[in-house]
Amino acid sequence: MSSGSLVLPALLAGLLHAAGALAADASIRIDEPADGAKLDSMKEAKLVYEVVPASGGDHVHVYVDDKEVGILRKLSGQYTLETLQPGRRQICIKIVNKAHAPTGQQKCVTVTVE
Repeated sequence: MSSGSLVLPALLAGLLHAAGALAADASIRIDEPADGAKLDSMKEAKLVYEVVPASGGDHVHVYVDDKEVGILRKLSGQYTLETLQPGRRQICIKIVNKAHAPTGQQKCVTVTVE
């Protein structure tokens, strides 16, 4: 095997390690609603969050059941969710870059709306 054929795998391994390190530096906390919470379908729900993006992260998007419902420029605070349909719902915060592309860092909670 030539030394040239070893360069690409080593380069890829280095890039994957760097990407993993970047993702590890990010943190996302959802204080409300708690995972497993029961929410009232007749009331707006409050999302309380705090985000520390890794390098490349700029702001966050909020999703309910994989549908984008909000763009948040503040990295901590609260966001009012519109009333949710009854059933199990997944609420997620995803860190995105300036081009609104997800960086891969996200946090989700699952709630039951009654």
